[in-house]
Amino acid sequence: MIEIYRTNDIVKLSWIQALMSDAGIECVVLDQHASIIEGSIGAIQRRIMVLEEDANQARRVLTDAGELEEQP
Repeated sequence: MIEIYRTNDIVKLSWIQALMSDAGIECVVLDQHASIIEGSIGAIQRRIMVLEEDANQARRVLTDAGELEEQP
């Protein structure tokens, strides 16, 4: 699995998951429980992961949505 996004913002996390779902890309959120255990103070960011074969498409979706800068 490849990390495509990392954030403490739960609203943005939900937005990114919705973008991936709409594009037909399966994703998982890692470190969600660790973040809750540490009191959600933001010390541990949650990571959105996709399959390696979906990573390029996922990055394009994020770029088109304005969540990532275009890579040269």
